[in-house]
Formats: sequence, C-alpha cells, structure tokens
Amino acid sequence: MEIRRRHWDRHGTGGLSFTELGFGTAPLGNLYRAISDDEADAILARAWDAGIRYFDTAPLYGLGLSETRLNRFLRDKPRDDYVLSTKVGRILRATSPDKRDGFGKWFDVPARNEVYDYGYDAVMRSLEFSLERLGTHRVDILYGHDLDLTNHGSRDALDARMTEFLEGGHEALVKLRSEGVIGAFGLGVNEWQPCKWLAERGDPDIFLLAGRYTLLEQASLDTMMPLCVEKGIGVVIGGPYNSGILATGPRPGAYYNYDPAPQEVLDRVAKIEAACTRHGVRLVDAAFQFPLRHPAVVSIIPGGQSVDEMASNLKALNAEIPAQLWADLKSEGLLHPDAPVE
Repeated sequence: MEIRRRHWDRHGTGGLSFTELGFGTAPLGNLYRAISDDEADAILARAWDAGIRYFDTAPLYGLGLSETRLNRFLRDKPRDDYVLSTKVGRILRATSPDKRDGFGKWFDVPARNEVYDYGYDAVMRSLEFSLERLGTHRVDILYGHDLDLTNHGSRDALDARMTEFLEGGHEALVKLRSEGVIGAFGLGVNEWQPCKWLAERGDPDIFLLAGRYTLLEQASLDTMMPLCVEKGIGVVIGGPYNSGILATGPRPGAYYNYDPAPQEVLDRVAKIEAACTRHGVRLVDAAFQFPLRHPAVVSIIPGGQSVDEMASNLKALNAEIPAQLWADLKSEGLLHPDAPVE
C-alpha cells in the first residue's frame, strides 16, 4: 500500500510534501547499541522501498554518525524525491576518545564533545558542518534542537537559551529561509511549551514535537496545537509511543520518557490497551494513528533500529481503526474530549 502524503505550504512557495510515515534516524547513530553499516543500510532500504520519503536527523545522533550514514544511503537518490531535516543548537568538537560525550547512550561513535550554541554564527556553522556530513547541498528543514527544560536544567537557563535563539539563531534561520537555502525551520523538542513560546514571538514553520501529542498525552491540545493551526505551522510527531510503552503495552519494565514507566502511567496505558483489545485493535496501531487525526500534523517519525521495527510501523500506518474506539476512549476519560479523531 502506498504511503499517503501531506502537503505543507505556509508561504505559498510550493512547500514540502511529507509522507505520513517518516523516518527518525537517532537509532542509526547507534543509540543504546551499535549496529553495523550494513544493518543501517538495510533499515534505510526497507524504509525507502516502502515509500518513506521524509528523513530526520541531527548532529547529536551518534555525534555525527547518523548524518554520515544518511549520506551514504541518499547519495544516489534524486534530491527532490525526499524531504530532509536536521538540527542546530550544538556544535560538535573533536576530542580524545576517552573524553567524548554520550557514553552509555551512543556506542562506537566519533570522539566528539557537544557544545550548546543557539547564536547566529553557530547556526550558520552548524548547517555548514551538517551539509558536509550529509553530502548534500541543501536541507529542507532546520530545527532548533532540545530547547527545553529537560536539556537545560532550569527555567532561567532555558529562558537564556530561548532568548539566545530568538535574537540570534532565529535571525539566521529567517535569512536562510528567505534565500531559499532551507525551506522551513522550527524547533525539535520534547516539550510543547517552547513551541508555544516561539510561535507567539517568532516566525517558525514546523515543529518536531516528541512524545507530547500522543495517545497517552494531549496537554498540548489546549493551547499549542490550536495555535499551530491558526498560524499554519506544521507539526511532525516524534516519539508516538512515548519511548516504548505504547508499543509494548504496560508490561514490567516498560519505558516512558526514556525511563521505566511509573505505576500511574502503567495503569492508564492498561486501560487504553483494554479498550483497544475490545475493538480488536493493537495498542501500537492506535498510538501511531491517533496523532495523524490532527489537522496540524504532517508526519509521524518513530525511530527504527531494525527491519522488524520498520515493518511494525508500516503495519500500524495501514491498520483499520474503528471510530467507536476513539469514542469509547473519550467517554472513559482516556482521551482529551476535543481531540480530533476523524
């Protein structure tokens, strides 16, 4: 079955055509375990052969490894046939192998340190470095990466970084967009509040929001998501399974937000899964398809670290979900009453 596309054209300049299922490439950076170049190529080939044409990466992913692996795979593909996004906000600096960042998270990766910098010059340098690693002359979207409390640790620190981005990086991205070097920009974050903040103050085009508009969480529906509709801002949904629990179900040791799920999350997911089971629907299928019901959403990008995971995502995309399931979830208080489900 062909993967459907969603067209975004906020500026009336032709816009971008997203496949509803995109590919998040953090796992290609050897996230939590090393995979070989051959394995990475096989996963990418499975995605391409299935019709996926949106690929998201970042300098952070494998400290450059994800971008270089995409380079090898996409090198012989017509550049206009796919949408490519990467991120800014960190500069990678060479170091000795024993002093590199990311031990315990990234395996068998280049020896690099991450340096946060959301200023004008840093954004320009970051793009230049990414273009070299990717082996391409342009990217379609640049996201300001990890402008959230989780990464910066305190409200004051985040506010300082947001101001740095708005007064520096944002200016650079507007310039790059006006010159046609990029087609769009926004934020790639794990929290919806920075997206709302920037939408109210800047001129972003697309947000990559991970884990905050899912079958489990819809707080962003009260303010941020309607604002995106109002301003024509597209939303790419990362982490549709909330780090795993919406794919595995509430089994012992299930992950939520990159950590073992607390009991209240396990209990809520168990109720959601029970409703799915009554309708003969896999939890993972409902979790994948729910965000696609929102008019601002242009693509879903679950990561895939194996060919089997890619096959599961494709199955979820094409599953039939009865309308009554959404109605039941709302009536049981398990879904936001205003969540679009058509």
